Amino acid sequence: MTILNKKLTLNNGVEIPQIALGTWQVSTADAVHSTAFALKNGYRHIDGAHGYGNSKGIRAGIAASKVKREEIFITTKVRGESKTYTAVMSDVYDELKDLGTDYIDLVLVHCPTPWRFFSRDDKRPNFYLENLEVWRALSELYENGFIRAIGVSNFNVADLENLLANTDIKPVVNQILFHIGYTQSDIVEYCQANNILIEAYSSLGTGSLLGNADIQAIADKYDATIPQICYRYPVQKGHIILPKSVHEKYIIANTQLDFEISEEDMLALDQLFI
Repeated sequence: MTILNKKLTLNNGVEIPQIALGTWQVSTADAVHSTAFALKNGYRHIDGAHGYGNSKGIRAGIAASKVKREEIFITTKVRGESKTYTAVMSDVYDELKDLGTDYIDLVLVHCPTPWRFFSRDDKRPNFYLENLEVWRALSELYENGFIRAIGVSNFNVADLENLLANTDIKPVVNQILFHIGYTQSDIVEYCQANNILIEAYSSLGTGSLLGNADIQAIADKYDATIPQICYRYPVQKGHIILPKSVHEKYIIANTQLDFEISEEDMLALDQLFI
């Protein structure tokens, strides 16, 4: 089974492809071609967001691919700034319209705080009550069939505890910054203990890993590139990955992950601090 055919099961029983085409910082025009090309070459999961502003391009790319809607898993996100029931409903309505679909497979809360307050330490303000309102809106959309699954992004343990203690529907995923040298083990362990899948974004460390000599040495063992090692690493951890490219050769190369990093080399990668 190739990575493009591999699916994981969310805690509500919905299956999700383990690899998605990422679309962060992709223009609407580029989203058309990259989405169409990826789908024509076996991708079946597209990861977007209301805040990316390119959903109309994804819609056009899906149409150009000729792949049936029911064969495609679409993820989007409500804005971090959308912290009311009404704002969330508006974001999801916009995405349904811009994506040209009657339902979205997965909708995430993009950030636990409005972006201007966000940080990855515990000193930032919390928006626990506001996130309960956000979750109420998403839960209603989920229960009414507009969304097949709901999850979160960039949530720390306390943010997750707030949802689990005060709502009836558990997030299916937490999409977080996760790469070699930065693995947020406390969040990962909490999610795994609560049957919440990790979606790992910025697997290349926003480019900082591309010249790393230690990763290059491991890549050489497998006749692989540094990006392929960086994407294979979270795959072997059981996480979902979101490689992003608008270039055809990289859209293909990012899926050539059908090799196994040895236990010894995984341990070496675990111990890198970058």
